[in-house]
Amino acid sequence: MNIQMAVLCDAATDYSGKLNILGTFDTIFSGQFPAVHPQCSIALRVVFNKMEEGKHQLKINFVDEDGKSIMPPIDAPIDVVVPGDATFISRNLVINIQGLKFEVPSLYSIDLALDGRHEASIPLAVKQMAPQQQNFGK
Repeated sequence: MNIQMAVLCDAATDYSGKLNILGTFDTIFSGQFPAVHPQCSIALRVVFNKMEEGKHQLKINFVDEDGKSIMPPIDAPIDVVVPGDATFISRNLVINIQGLKFEVPSLYSIDLALDGRHEASIPLAVKQMAPQQQNFGK
């Protein structure tokens, strides 16, 4: 298994096997806390080879820097069947998240595990906006 892409973004879609991604990011600024990010998506593209056929379990856990979950973990079953004329198959996964709440500015991580084994992490920094940034353009 190879994770070709794992990003946090504004939006993503899977269109006929093509992964479309809009606005990847790794930092959120907020003027006040707790802060709520209205909508975002986790976009993944994973490649499995012929030897990895079968049922797999993907677990996604969004955690703070102490490892505490900030939302319920997401479990996604993946059934891998590689066509007879192929040596691999790619799978796109898009998880949409609404109303993501951050209690404090901190470092966060989206941890990805397949069949109980940690495979990747997507980092996210949530920062307090400086007062001059809050008044910019007013």
